[in-house]
Amino acid sequence: MGQPDRRPAKKESLRGFLLHCLAVAGPFVHRMLRRLGLAVYAFATLLVFAVAGYVSFGLFVRRGVTPVPEIVGAERQEASARLADQGLELQVRVGGARYDEEVPANAVLQQDPPAGSLVKRGSRVEAVLSLGPELVTVPDLRGQALRAAQVTMVATGLVVGSTASIYSNAGVPGTVVEQDPPPGSRVGRSTPIRLFLCSEGRSRTYVMPDLVYRGYDEVRAFFEGKGVRLGSVKFEIYEGVPPGVVLRQFPVAGHPLRQDDVISLVVATAEQGA
Repeated sequence: MGQPDRRPAKKESLRGFLLHCLAVAGPFVHRMLRRLGLAVYAFATLLVFAVAGYVSFGLFVRRGVTPVPEIVGAERQEASARLADQGLELQVRVGGARYDEEVPANAVLQQDPPAGSLVKRGSRVEAVLSLGPELVTVPDLRGQALRAAQVTMVATGLVVGSTASIYSNAGVPGTVVEQDPPPGSRVGRSTPIRLFLCSEGRSRTYVMPDLVYRGYDEVRAFFEGKGVRLGSVKFEIYEGVPPGVVLRQFPVAGHPLRQDDVISLVVATAEQGA
């Protein structure tokens, strides 16, 4: 007879050992899983409170914040009104105003903080105001030679404009007898000054006057008395301008005019059927 089979007995022993281990470790594993679940729950709760706190704090901080509007180029009162709409206050920089060729006087030239910045309501926005174009007085250039007149204009900050020669008994040939703008005018820097020089020629040359908005009959009588011919005269309907008023002219005002030149005019007329 052979030896009895011991394998069933070994299996039963192993099963018993495993059951015993589970019986001993079961409560410990249960406690660990329970503690792990509580930790996860606590972490999730803290995370929710943290996110809610961050959002609430951000809303609290931003509640009193407003964007700075654009006020550059706006007149002082308008700039102040724009800022007031956002709960802000305009503060003009003392002694900071300066000249500018493009921004008119008393308008905002520069602002700090710039437009679009976020600031607290009640904050002040500093502004630099413009003084407008810097004006200079046109000097009297009459009687000066062309070169001397150019030096005077450059020293004053003005620019030499076009020159024209006209016949005049009022000056020495080659000297300035007329200028445009006239002496004493207040103009911006770099304004061109047109000069009229005395010519040696015998033919009379005049400076074309401004005829716009003058009566046609008066203009015709004036030029006929000077021996200057009126050429083309056209009549146009122009709303708001009474009949017989000059609307346009050629040559334009300020242009040299000789006795043999022909003047063309456009004159207002009454509406058809009126």
